Amino acid sequence: MRSSLTRRVFAAALLLTASLSPAVALAAQPSDAERKSEQAAPARLLGEKIVPHKLDFLDTTVGGLSGIDRNRCTGEYVFISDDRSNLQPARFYTATLDVDADGVHSVEFTGTRPFLQPDGSVYPSPALADGKAVDPEEIRVDPRTCTYWWAQEGDRPTAAGAPVIQPSIQFAAPTGAHLGRLPLPPNYEVTTEERGPRRNQAIEAITFGSHGRVVTSAIEGPLLQDGPVPDLQHGALVRVTKQTRDGRVLGQFAYPIEKIFAESDPTSPWGPDTGVPSLLAFPDNPDRYLVLERTWVAGAGYKVRLYDATTRGATDVQARESLAGQAVVPMRKKLVADFDTLGLSTVDNTEGMTWGPRLPSGERSLILVSDDNFAEDAVTQIVALAVR
Repeated sequence: MRSSLTRRVFAAALLLTASLSPAVALAAQPSDAERKSEQAAPARLLGEKIVPHKLDFLDTTVGGLSGIDRNRCTGEYVFISDDRSNLQPARFYTATLDVDADGVHSVEFTGTRPFLQPDGSVYPSPALADGKAVDPEEIRVDPRTCTYWWAQEGDRPTAAGAPVIQPSIQFAAPTGAHLGRLPLPPNYEVTTEERGPRRNQAIEAITFGSHGRVVTSAIEGPLLQDGPVPDLQHGALVRVTKQTRDGRVLGQFAYPIEKIFAESDPTSPWGPDTGVPSLLAFPDNPDRYLVLERTWVAGAGYKVRLYDATTRGATDVQARESLAGQAVVPMRKKLVADFDTLGLSTVDNTEGMTWGPRLPSGERSLILVSDDNFAEDAVTQIVALAVR
């Protein structure tokens, strides 16, 4: 006879079967009624600030800001740019943000440094890289040492003979000097076979938990062997991995991303793009995360949603070669915010988030940033939310 907990987990797993691709056995995609009944305490908008487009700062072009974190040692915030050394060398920025219960009052950049390779040189542009290019996406400040941990997606080339560039999580000093890297799970490796991360869908999300003892990362989209990407009918599963600071895997879990929210403009050459660009651990709960889901559809624009998710009760899938057709209990999640309902001036390519100051109401502020991709029709938007 199953215990009550086992019955609850089994029932939850059965509840989730309908909305994933047929290639995936189970998915955490509850009905609208179930999602409404399980909704977490909603976030509310405190304010926003738009950074001037292509702001010139210390002979660099500010843009492509795809990650943000707060440095407890300085009180400043650090942003990572996803410029792949096309405009200037791959780099990060520091800034002061004036954020309180009344909104985002100012954003003042205070410094910038390039990330350095182990030999002390900057990263070259992809055209000159010879396999040493990087695609910076996420940055976190080590809560123990205040050094920087940053993630880059690498590259699965589309042209024959082009070099494979592996994704990585690296450590850097505040000067940008290279300090090392975190060993990653084998299934994060880009291979020449139909396994591993898809192109431009590798590591975009890392976070520290358990007071710096645990590093959690997420692959942006489903691994090739785990099934197809989401479509209008089905979501998909992406892998979330907990590791120790020296790289030992503590567990790997399947997080369910939503199906595509609208049809694409049939005249566009670009298909939908969706995935997990950021996740953030709750300081007081080692199993609980805020997870950002960002989707772009040609003709419909961006859909950005924030979820409260947990690994508690989810299947550890680190030994599963493939999730396709496998019965797994995925991470449970509850909707915190749909950005379309927040009252923002625009909903853009939001990719980074971090905790801000605690508010007099007892809520925590959450600071998010959008990646403008250096495009004229996009914005660098700093958003502050209040979260219970």
